[in-house]
Amino acid sequence: MANLKSKKGPKKSILIVDDSELNRSLLSDMLSDDFNIIEAENGEDAVVVLQEHELDISLVLLDIVMPKMDGFEVLAMMNNKGWINTIPVIMISAETSSSYIDRAYDLGAVDYISRPFDERTVKHRVMSNFMLALKQKEMSDLLTEQIYERERDNRIMVEILSHIVEFRNGESGLHILHVSTFTEMILKHLLLITDKYKLSQSEINVIVNASALHDIGKMSVPEEVLNKPGRLTREEFEIMKRHSVEGERMLADIPYRSNEVIIKVGREICRWHHERYDGRGYPDGLVGDEIPISAQVVALADVYDALTSKRVYKDSFTHEKAIEMIVNGECGAFNPLILQCLDEIKDDLKKELHMASPGQSLERGIHDNVENILKTSGTDVSGRTIRLLEHERMKFKFFASLSREVMFEYVSSPEMILLTDFSSEYLELPEKIFHPAESEFGTRVFNKKDFEHLLSRVKNTSPETPMVEGKYLLNIHGDQKWNKVIVRALWSDDEQPVFEGALGKCIDITEETEEIQQLEVLADRDQITNLLNARAAKSKITKKLAAPGNKQYALVFFDLDNLKKANDQHGHLFGNELIKTVADRMLSNTRATDICARFGGDEFVIFMQYNKNGLQHQIERIFKCLTQDLNGFPVSVSMGIALSNQCGGDYDKLLHMADQAAYAVKYGGKNSYKFYSEIASTGNGGGLLNN
Repeated sequence: MANLKSKKGPKKSILIVDDSELNRSLLSDMLSDDFNIIEAENGEDAVVVLQEHELDISLVLLDIVMPKMDGFEVLAMMNNKGWINTIPVIMISAETSSSYIDRAYDLGAVDYISRPFDERTVKHRVMSNFMLALKQKEMSDLLTEQIYERERDNRIMVEILSHIVEFRNGESGLHILHVSTFTEMILKHLLLITDKYKLSQSEINVIVNASALHDIGKMSVPEEVLNKPGRLTREEFEIMKRHSVEGERMLADIPYRSNEVIIKVGREICRWHHERYDGRGYPDGLVGDEIPISAQVVALADVYDALTSKRVYKDSFTHEKAIEMIVNGECGAFNPLILQCLDEIKDDLKKELHMASPGQSLERGIHDNVENILKTSGTDVSGRTIRLLEHERMKFKFFASLSREVMFEYVSSPEMILLTDFSSEYLELPEKIFHPAESEFGTRVFNKKDFEHLLSRVKNTSPETPMVEGKYLLNIHGDQKWNKVIVRALWSDDEQPVFEGALGKCIDITEETEEIQQLEVLADRDQITNLLNARAAKSKITKKLAAPGNKQYALVFFDLDNLKKANDQHGHLFGNELIKTVADRMLSNTRATDICARFGGDEFVIFMQYNKNGLQHQIERIFKCLTQDLNGFPVSVSMGIALSNQCGGDYDKLLHMADQAAYAVKYGGKNSYKFYSEIASTGNGGGLLNN
């Protein structure tokens, strides 16, 4: 059985396989200073050791003539298990016949040492082959890591692009994920039931990747049509239908990339994913397999997700109802083979779409692509590696060029920002920016505090929730532009994930933000006086009352005693003029930090900070100004004042106290003012507070 003479420590392990204990002992003595030694006395024991310690063994010294299983049989088993690809084998034998040596090399041995052993020769050949294998493994790991990183960048750029389209389209953030998952499952099952469509795994990966682009043409559709909640008119539907042609045109216009496979497949998906198998689709009325299989499958995926998702114009259908509608032809005709696939995988499809998350999909897609690349790359990877990495780089740049917006990569160590070609030219900044928080990117394009805030948010994400979004005011060529910034954090795959950087995109939403701000301002203002309304005033006052510190505030509540008289004697236009005049007098006798509001009708509020010694003077001045005559008409107000230290920070209580003080004035003769403390101390406030 195997004899393990393994010393704990950083040394690598060598497996010595020989039926002679003396030979094993001699080799062990020669190599034990540099390696941990594992011994096996026959081929069967060697296979057991390899099965149990495959990842720990760096090299095998293998005899040929042994009982139970000879060296050639061990080599055959290592080929069958795939171990020969990662563990180098040196044959050790007294057999020097060329037929033995040739057969050993044919089965994958890397060297041949004949007995009797020369220590210097053994050490030199073992160390040389070990170092060569180690270097090859490092190169393989580096290749895998580079391909993985490029594939991840590619997938993330597709996610960001898809997010932009969905953001404008008002669709579920999972739409693109569902379409790509559906497409992949259908295509893989299609290969199991028919050989009609010759698709390799690599071609399936391209179709799945390109499926994310199927609706990019909707970027050209006016928003009022794109997000209309009701049924589209005939003219609007014709505009909507143009998105398939526009999407194909957008890809066709990418310069110097027309021969890229991803673009060719993307163009056919964009243009023809609304075609139907019976020729009743658009834009070209293609029939049957005139429609590329990529567009056929994405068409079905798009229809399924549209049925099972809530839209502005419809509620969602269940998975079962959607399948029934598709099979019954309610959504147009589809390829019978694809419908067969749908029927056979419908249960798995429901489960997969329910469990799917962007992070899982990203990692699974990357893993599948990298695995496929490495499987097909063979042992001589140098030329292919260069082509693959260049292909990934071009795909990255292609996705970046689809949207003429600022796109950047943040690298945590060494800390830098990498800009795309367009972004660098647009911002007039270099493509590589070190120490970004101190650079023009972090201090001019972004406000310094905003950039630090964004980085802090990104670094506080997790591998499970890597997305960050926010609205930031960016400086673009001296113009202040509101941008929606979408960033995805990049984490390592270690057991304890490490933050490595992020990919981000800035979407100009200046016009949208300005419209929203204007609407918000209008919603907060009284239409006649332009003072704050009751809702907005309550919100602002509540925030000030809750703010830390020992600031003292007074709330002044008053109403006009004779507004009805003004309307009756001089008409409602004069009444409105009286209200506007009172509002102007409020603003001219208060500070910018004070809050002035009209609560409706003839009721007004002033909320202001005060110091104890100056409050009486402030109130007296405001009252006298408000009660000056207007064109000979006497202006009279009943005013109550309550202090914030009497309400415990409760806005409703503060307003109620001021209202009760004003009511006491009106009850006592009008056209005056009182502090709540006055009516409370005289006992007149108790009954009023309970009303």
